[in-house]
Amino acid sequence: MTDRPDFTNLPSHRLPRRSVFSARRIALMASVVAGLGIAVHGFSPSTSPTDLFSTPAHAQVNNEVKKVERPIGFADIVERVKPSVISVKVNIKEKAASNDDGDDSASPFQPGSPMERFFRRFGGPDGFPGQKGGRSRVVQGQGSGFFISADGFAVTNNHVVDGADKVEVTTDDGKTYSAKVIGTDQRTDLALIKVEGGSNFSFAKLADGKPRIGDWVLAVGNPFGLGGTVTAGIVSASGRDIGNGPYDDFIQIDAPVNKGNSGGPAFDTNGEVMGVNTAIYSPSGGSVGIAFSIPASTVKSVVAQLKDKGSVSRGWIGVQIQPVTSDIADSLGMKKAEGALVAEPQANGPAAKAGVESGDVITSVNGESVKDARELARTIGGLAPGATVKLNVLHKGQDKVVNLTLGQLPNTVEAKADTDNGSGKGASKGTDVPKLGMTVAPANSVAGAGKDGVVVTEVDPKSAAAERGFKEGDVILEVGGKSVSSAGEVRDAINTARTDNKNSVLMRVKSGGQSRFVAVPIAKG
Repeated sequence: MTDRPDFTNLPSHRLPRRSVFSARRIALMASVVAGLGIAVHGFSPSTSPTDLFSTPAHAQVNNEVKKVERPIGFADIVERVKPSVISVKVNIKEKAASNDDGDDSASPFQPGSPMERFFRRFGGPDGFPGQKGGRSRVVQGQGSGFFISADGFAVTNNHVVDGADKVEVTTDDGKTYSAKVIGTDQRTDLALIKVEGGSNFSFAKLADGKPRIGDWVLAVGNPFGLGGTVTAGIVSASGRDIGNGPYDDFIQIDAPVNKGNSGGPAFDTNGEVMGVNTAIYSPSGGSVGIAFSIPASTVKSVVAQLKDKGSVSRGWIGVQIQPVTSDIADSLGMKKAEGALVAEPQANGPAAKAGVESGDVITSVNGESVKDARELARTIGGLAPGATVKLNVLHKGQDKVVNLTLGQLPNTVEAKADTDNGSGKGASKGTDVPKLGMTVAPANSVAGAGKDGVVVTEVDPKSAAAERGFKEGDVILEVGGKSVSSAGEVRDAINTARTDNKNSVLMRVKSGGQSRFVAVPIAKG
């Protein structure tokens, strides 16, 4: 092989064609280099190729990389908050002894309820196998909790310690202490316990603000008995109603939680407790990334009362309420489907005494607007019995203000049974209500139906009435805000609504002792 000719000493106009291409390529590379170094001092003819790539341009690239956000680690937060979290172990007698089939995994929820069908409590007394002995058994369960004060007060779930004969807690350093239940609240599923034998426990602070959707969340607890387990996720949603009760206002998180996490804290990135983990959505029983926490604001209110008197007292106005749907709003001439519709005020209750009537819509409490029926229940329940409140009410299309003094919410609310649901037996076939697909008869002509309203004696399964849930035996008390006692009065009220260009007519219906309003669409013509 011969050596390549040396053209370096030739004049530029005599360079071969191949060298011209090489020069162009070098020029292109130089322009790239110049672009990378445009923000620096430039380079002199004496700068070597090595200097071009090792000094100013290289430093500029590194500076840009440093500006990129790096993943956030939680080790510092966990190290600070983990000592405040405890594992809670309970022994329960006799409660399981009544379960004759020997199934220790029986659901704690009412059969057929939404919680029974779709949700699983985790870490309750059914969390671990029971110990059988003769006819009596001791069921051992494990959950989680966390200290809220140095002297040993701790929060957990009501369903973790409900009915417990013995409660023990294990701290993060492995020490075990006895604990006693100070108070429980079934409606929010919270419990306050007092750990005995210590006075300098690490404790967590309940957050003051509300978390935002998308915020980081850390769940710390005792899943499947594996104490001190930490998982991370985000806040997926807020204000969730999972069918557990009128005070549902859960934070939804996707941090993995399982049986045993119940009662444990959900921390924010400030190391404060944003919520108490209480339920998961789980058709299989394991984590599928949907868990629910009780907000810190609710925990503060409930725990303060439990510590003070061992129970929770809630305000009560004595009304049966329901949501305002778009159809109902249209029937009432409302611009927005907001507020809580009073289906029936309880006799001698605070609301009835103050003049609140069926069909009224409560739109605000003490100047704060009411979004829906659940919000009204939570707002009133968060006030103390004996407090005076101002209600803004829409009454027959007119705004009015009602002042009343709150009563105390009864522990149990008995359903009224002043009417038999009725089967239509002994009644005539009734009179047809045109274009609604049902027939009605005066209530006083049907045994057990009472004396007010008209009884539904037949419903066309393909009619508008059937679509709205009407069934044989229902009692229609009002149509379009007017009391009715015959089929003719029902027809007249419907015709009046049609004349007023209403798309639907509002009916107050009693079924199974409970009243509700139903907006039924009106056929035109």
